[in-house]
Amino acid sequence: MSMRIIAGTYGGRKIVTPEGKKTHPMSERIRNALFNSIGSEIVGARVLDAFAGSGALGIEALSRGAAHVTFVEKDRVAQNIIDENITTLGIGDQAKLVRASVGGWTNTYAGEPFDVILIDPPYHDPQFSTAMRLIGLLKPGALMVLSRPGRSESPTGARIVVVDNRSYGDAALTYFRKEV
Repeated sequence: MSMRIIAGTYGGRKIVTPEGKKTHPMSERIRNALFNSIGSEIVGARVLDAFAGSGALGIEALSRGAAHVTFVEKDRVAQNIIDENITTLGIGDQAKLVRASVGGWTNTYAGEPFDVILIDPPYHDPQFSTAMRLIGLLKPGALMVLSRPGRSESPTGARIVVVDNRSYGDAALTYFRKEV
């Protein structure tokens, strides 16, 4: 299967997505709405694409001007797809693939904080507690966006403020900002 990058440097290019139901690529409509709403924050940003799947969110961020994206994915098939997409687009110098579970990697990460974190966990196992631990990897005032099932409650946490909730039928996006 494939999907297209919507806009930016790689706009119109196709990337490969995993077969089956292990991952749920975000629809083009929702990806477009997401990036249109955070566009100015992406330019020059260090981005984390957690539960990366095909890498579509991180690749879209690079296409729209992000400086670097770290992709974290535990599924081997999805890891190979992300590798293939990075190679096909020639973006290896701006991308890092971490082959680990988000929860395990979060416990050991000691690098620079991120400007933007994009979280798209599996809908059958949204792992909100793991997602909320990612707050610690954000710069003060930085943005985190969580994709979640449309009828689920938006998680909350200390040191973070929900700044927006947008619903798209059976999917929703919650925008968080880390307190300064």
